Amino acid sequence: MEKQPRLLCSQLTVENRVCDVTLSSSFLLWKTAVGSSKKPFAANVYGPLKAVLVNNSFFIFFILAGNHCVPVCEIIAVQETEEDCPSTDVGKWHKVPQNPAGSNQHSFTVSYVERTLKHRWRCSEVTLHCTDGKLCLQWVQAIREQLALLTIRPKRLLVYINPYGGKQRGKRIYEQKVAPIFSRASISTDVIVTERANHARDHLKTEADLKKYDGVVCVGGDGMFSEIMHGLISRTQCDSGVDQNHSDEVLIPCGLRIGIIPAGSTDCICFATVGSNDPVTSALHIVVGDSQPLDVCSVHHNNTFLRYSVSLLGYGFYGDVLTDSERKRWMGPARYDVSGVKTFLSHHYYEGTISFLPASGNIGTPRDKIQCRSGCNVCQLPSTDKAVYKVEDSISDTGKANLIPKLQGIRKTKDVWQVIRGKFLAINAACMSCACPRSPKGLSPSAHLADGTADLILVRKCSRLDFLRHLLRHTNKADQFDHPFVEVYRVRQFRFTPRYQETDSELELREVEGSKRFFTQICREHQACSCTPPHSNWNCDGEILPHAAIQVRVHCQLIKLFARGIEEQSVFEDPSYALCAI
Repeated sequence: MEKQPRLLCSQLTVENRVCDVTLSSSFLLWKTAVGSSKKPFAANVYGPLKAVLVNNSFFIFFILAGNHCVPVCEIIAVQETEEDCPSTDVGKWHKVPQNPAGSNQHSFTVSYVERTLKHRWRCSEVTLHCTDGKLCLQWVQAIREQLALLTIRPKRLLVYINPYGGKQRGKRIYEQKVAPIFSRASISTDVIVTERANHARDHLKTEADLKKYDGVVCVGGDGMFSEIMHGLISRTQCDSGVDQNHSDEVLIPCGLRIGIIPAGSTDCICFATVGSNDPVTSALHIVVGDSQPLDVCSVHHNNTFLRYSVSLLGYGFYGDVLTDSERKRWMGPARYDVSGVKTFLSHHYYEGTISFLPASGNIGTPRDKIQCRSGCNVCQLPSTDKAVYKVEDSISDTGKANLIPKLQGIRKTKDVWQVIRGKFLAINAACMSCACPRSPKGLSPSAHLADGTADLILVRKCSRLDFLRHLLRHTNKADQFDHPFVEVYRVRQFRFTPRYQETDSELELREVEGSKRFFTQICREHQACSCTPPHSNWNCDGEILPHAAIQVRVHCQLIKLFARGIEEQSVFEDPSYALCAI
């Protein structure tokens, strides 16, 4: 790897140790100077081996004891340190420097990101002492100039706080853990504490002046994030003249990024995109200006827009759990466990027809065990979804000539829908892994955040024991799709029609006897009849949809989060390696 050009290099004092400190355009490095009599301090910034994403490139470096290396893009702030102020304490012992003439009267403090266990970040500080005030000012200015070049960092944010979500800790979490970090990074904020359901959504759709902000931050759970997402997407489509009720419309991506400060019950979306439900970690991802595209599903019923979804669309088991839990809100988060057990014991199945458009031409399958991680190659590929549904007018002639052959295979299968009819315990669609602390792998471990597809999981009618085995595999490392009654497909669109809403032509395709077809027709016309086939509700990111018959389409990279995906853990634990990236 080529060495980075040095911008500044000096010998400064860190924790009473003389260090060689070097600043390049990409890294800040300090290491114990050769010949220093002091014992080197142990390096604990990133561990022995780390891969850091800088300017869309991975830098892999080793750290030897006494060496510290921080990417410039992960420096939070730098400021001069006020020291040696006159003491107001009288009658107390004070340590006198052994060499007053050579003592360091000038210093500056660098705040930076430090990684800890389980994908958590924290804000650490290092104070560097100089003997010369001019040199100290030169270092502060040089670091600030490099930070100023990071234009992806937000300078002004619109923050919505849900004071009622989860354990009602949202306001306290923001004031005690997040606001100090934003202040240190010189980020100005406008804070709105929501007073009712959909307050944030309505404010974003109509009142908010989005042009003066660099991003929107929600402090709450998945429900709060859904409000922000719906408001921002709706505002973007309205400003662009796009009718959301048309399921075939190509939606315009949102210009503002969304930050999630987890303060809810599950925080599934934060966990699946960062790897942790830690508010400080999420705040630091916002400060450094990370950007993670995210696919969004639009859900329609008969050309009427219903909702957007980014995590789970569940019919059958997960729909019944949510429906029953809504009647037990007085129980708090425990209602999900009670409703889950009750729904499992009831063991209801539902008949219907599901048709879907397979994601032909997309590399990867739901069972390839390739997990979406930071810098994912699959998500960085050009979006074939956009290329198929947008005409090539926006592509140059040269680019069009290169792109058309690659899209021909996809175009041929654009209208080739697959149809499956049957009895299902659960029908799930996941745009992400849906991982959470209770299910570290999630519903679909190999689902990608931004590849323009969703994983459609069909669980056919089976015994309670078999279904229990399937559910338990969400909590261990076994393949949860390795059952004869489970099918999984990677799709771009799908439709579902419950049997009681099927048309006459669809019913005639079923192999039923004439008498059964006759009574089915009677039941369809008189739905109060006790033999009406049962139907479930759709669970759309924790909200119940009013219709069972829906059309779903995946919109590739419709929104962006202040995140970078889940980072890989360190490869080695042996600290006896030498640096260098500079």
